[in-house]
Amino acid sequence: MSKSEKIRELAKSGMSTAEIARALGIRYQFAYGVLRNADVGGGQRPTSNAVPVTAKPSKPPLLASDLKTAGFEHVGCWILSAEQRLVIDRELPKAVGVYAFAKGDAVLYVGVATIGLAKRLYFYGRPGVSQRTSLRINAVIIDELARHPKIDVYAAFPPDLEWNGLPIHGSAGLELGLIKKYALPWNMRSAGQ
Repeated sequence: MSKSEKIRELAKSGMSTAEIARALGIRYQFAYGVLRNADVGGGQRPTSNAVPVTAKPSKPPLLASDLKTAGFEHVGCWILSAEQRLVIDRELPKAVGVYAFAKGDAVLYVGVATIGLAKRLYFYGRPGVSQRTSLRINAVIIDELARHPKIDVYAAFPPDLEWNGLPIHGSAGLELGLIKKYALPWNMRSAGQ
């Protein structure tokens, strides 16, 4: 049984997210993210005394086919190596850009690679102990690869712009726009806005 499955089972038994995190020796955010993505308790943190929350209007999903139409290109796939390490199946571009992870046509995560795509994605495969987002996404991708053979990676490299003489970072703006407009289950900022 995967860690995510254990989290969902404990939530169904009535344990709170904090209790689950303590029992399994994991971070609260990881347990919360698994339960939010599984929509346990109608998207609320499962607790024995949960208070109903008025649902926000839901965002539409983002499709990989829409990204390709907009100019994103397929640059590789996340797979597990023979050593069960998370790796990309080919060499990646080194340019600054926006990337997206998709399972089939469903986009699950978007991010910005301000240090270059190859270097940013390297940190998902080999996260450092203090890299919270890389650690979280690494665990989520590995968990997903246990059920699905690959996670596709798409990328776009928009130009930087200028507004009234001030610089605009094209990649950062595109990433934020996608997070604000679309439901992206692995993006924590997407869920909160």
